[in-house]
Amino acid sequence: MDETAPLDTARLLDVLRQIRDPRGNGDIVAAGRVDGLGLRDGVVSLSLMANRAEREVMEKLADQARKLLESQAGVKRASVVLTAERAPAPPHDHAPQGKPKLLANMKAVIAVASGKGGVGKSTTAVNLAVALQGLGLKVGLLDADIYGPSLPRLLGSDRKPEIRGDRIQPVMAWGMPSMSIGYMVNPDEALIWRGPMVMGALEQMMGQVDWPDLDVLVVDMPPGTGDVQLTMAQRVNLFGAVIVSTPQDIALIDARRGVRMFEKTGVPVLGLIENMSMFCCPNCGHVTELFGHGGARREAGALGVPFLGEVPLLALIRSKSDAGTPVAADVNSPEAGFYIEIAKKLVAGGLGK
Repeated sequence: MDETAPLDTARLLDVLRQIRDPRGNGDIVAAGRVDGLGLRDGVVSLSLMANRAEREVMEKLADQARKLLESQAGVKRASVVLTAERAPAPPHDHAPQGKPKLLANMKAVIAVASGKGGVGKSTTAVNLAVALQGLGLKVGLLDADIYGPSLPRLLGSDRKPEIRGDRIQPVMAWGMPSMSIGYMVNPDEALIWRGPMVMGALEQMMGQVDWPDLDVLVVDMPPGTGDVQLTMAQRVNLFGAVIVSTPQDIALIDARRGVRMFEKTGVPVLGLIENMSMFCCPNCGHVTELFGHGGARREAGALGVPFLGEVPLLALIRSKSDAGTPVAADVNSPEAGFYIEIAKKLVAGGLGK
């Protein structure tokens, strides 16, 4: 292999041909083991097919593949995940084609995510969307947190979406089209749904809503690394993910899991935001680091992903969020400035272009 060749997936596939398939079917590429291979900004994501009986030997092989990939010039980091081997199609049976990608009319879809709840992810998503709109982009908001929808409250809207024919019309709020299961159910109602119902509701909000063509659709994700995150990664061409965390170690552990999950599914991590980075007293202006400070910046450096900025714990952000008035809508306020600066960094990175 030519070491001077540009780093691309074709070159990486050639590298992987050095690894022998445990079934004796030549190398792992020829044996059809490679289920997915992605490369972005020096970060490689690889998925290998394996059945349950092979798991132990394939885990060792996956580690071998990771080390081999990371030894290549230009590769900053590699993640390798094992996926369930697909059963072969019956003879003369046409294998079903993959489902079409949803939200294909968007220039970019970004997921605003967190490893755990309570870090201000939804407030960040809404204000980030408003800030991006203020920079001249056409922006929309999708609330993918089925069990804990926050968009209606944060946007100050409780209108039921219109139905035209068999299509759901997004609810306009602050000049942006939005959709949330919270628009469709009683706010006091507990959603006791199993996974398939949640996935059905999510796909309906993506595929049966008359979303206009947008520069950016901001998706407020549920906390954690579960079915919704996997569905979004599989059914949507995500431009990338933004991870929100507070500064303390316990939150950063979960943020780290979120970063790894998106990497394993081939979704670029656009960066980390440190929310509630410090508390500013509204009376005297004294700053107190209630949850520590700078943890997300350090974590971003350790993980090799961008650090997008800090948002302090401010009473005005909380009160305006409760009132359904995004603080970022007041572009001249100091509080809006935190979100605007983060939005500018994302746009500078190619978002919405």
